[in-house]
Amino acid sequence: MKINPTEGNNLSLPSQDDFSSFFSSLDDSLLFDSFIPAMPPRKKRKAEEKSPESKVKTITHLVSSLLMMDEEERSQQCELEKAEELQKSVLDSTHNLKTEAMLQYDSQCQDHYSETLTETNRLRAKRGRMAAVAATTAAAAAKGGDAALQQQQQRRLWVKNRSRAWWDGCNQPDFPDSEFRRAFRMGRATFDMICDELTEIVAKEDTMLRAAIPVRQRVAVCIWRLATGEPLRLVSKRFGLGISTCHKLVLEVCAAIKTRLMPKFLQWPDNEGIAQIKQAFESLSGIQNVVGSMYTTHVPIIAPKISVAAYFNKRHTDRNQKTSYSITVQGMVNPQGVFTDVCIGWPGSMPDDQILEKSALYQRAEGGLLNGMWIVGSSGYPLMDWVLVPYTHQHLTWTQHAFNEKIGEIQKVAKGAFARLKGRWSCLQKRTEVKLQDLPVVLGACCVLHNICEIRGEEMDPELNYELVDDEMVPESGLRSMSSMQARDNIAHNLLHHGLAGTTFV
Repeated sequence: MKINPTEGNNLSLPSQDDFSSFFSSLDDSLLFDSFIPAMPPRKKRKAEEKSPESKVKTITHLVSSLLMMDEEERSQQCELEKAEELQKSVLDSTHNLKTEAMLQYDSQCQDHYSETLTETNRLRAKRGRMAAVAATTAAAAAKGGDAALQQQQQRRLWVKNRSRAWWDGCNQPDFPDSEFRRAFRMGRATFDMICDELTEIVAKEDTMLRAAIPVRQRVAVCIWRLATGEPLRLVSKRFGLGISTCHKLVLEVCAAIKTRLMPKFLQWPDNEGIAQIKQAFESLSGIQNVVGSMYTTHVPIIAPKISVAAYFNKRHTDRNQKTSYSITVQGMVNPQGVFTDVCIGWPGSMPDDQILEKSALYQRAEGGLLNGMWIVGSSGYPLMDWVLVPYTHQHLTWTQHAFNEKIGEIQKVAKGAFARLKGRWSCLQKRTEVKLQDLPVVLGACCVLHNICEIRGEEMDPELNYELVDDEMVPESGLRSMSSMQARDNIAHNLLHHGLAGTTFV
């Protein structure tokens, strides 16, 4: 553009050529800038300097990133699908269990309803039959039909017919006495005496629906069960009675024996009897004023539901390698092996000295009943003013050995009596089906029956001999009286120096 000065300081306008050249240059600059963005010169050079290999790497990195993101999304989707399937299976299983429980409950309700309905119908039918029988009986009695009345009374409407062939055979007069003795551990005469004594207590009257079980059969069920120790199902087959009936008869007869026969056949001797016992034991051992031989045995039982630890017998368990529970029977016998005192029912974990302290014999002795008299016990009892026991310490003298031999002869009387008790009544050798609270009555009945057999001279079959095994524990406090220790030493000295001691010790 050219500006020429003119007069009056006026500027001249640009010409058309000048505008054309300006717009031409402006268009070239805009066109160049539209294709190449504005950037610093260095960045342009760097972008131009990028090679094709770097571009390929960048693209590859982007593609791999996209693939990884896609793979991760697919794995998340799979996990979600698995979780949904697991949740669905759990829901289905829960639903199936609930459905099964509901169906089972519904089935039980239906069974219970059907059983209740059946029982109701049975009771209604039974009442109807009883009413019909009563009506028929009344009509027959009114008409004077004695034969019809007797026939109605003999009917058994709900008693199951069972065979009584074995008992009927035993009850015949021509039944061999040896077989009868083997079955009931006593002769027929002794059995008849027991039946006569118990008739007043155990006899029952006939009813309109069934005849009462005879006294002889009731007593036979009890004695055979005690003698053999067989389970109640076999007793039921032998005597043609129900199992529950046999169990009830055993308990009833045992209670009757305790009530009626124990005061007659198991009692403390009177003054005359004590004098005879002293003389017999002195003749046996040379020891004066001995009125009884004492021993404690264990009877196995089923593990009780309460106080299990108290009845656990550790000594029997260790010896037999089998868990054992027991109750105890403490008894004192006279020279003939007849019980004069028993203490029954204390737990098997208790030692002999503690059982003695809890017995009625201990109370009577502490009250002065045994002043000046001795009861001989084993090493499981303590030495007391009225209990004489053997020496238990080591390195015994000749005098003490001789004393132990003589006192052992007295102790054999009690052990022999308990061996015959368990051999004759086999129910004492194994666990029975009797409840724990009923066992003292059953064991007491066995002791009474033992006394009856011993008093009446009933011989025991040698096949029934029983080996008595009872572990004796020396008490912690074996000496309860210094005067008794001096008295024992004097007895031992007199036995040796008066020629009454044994000669087996050399």
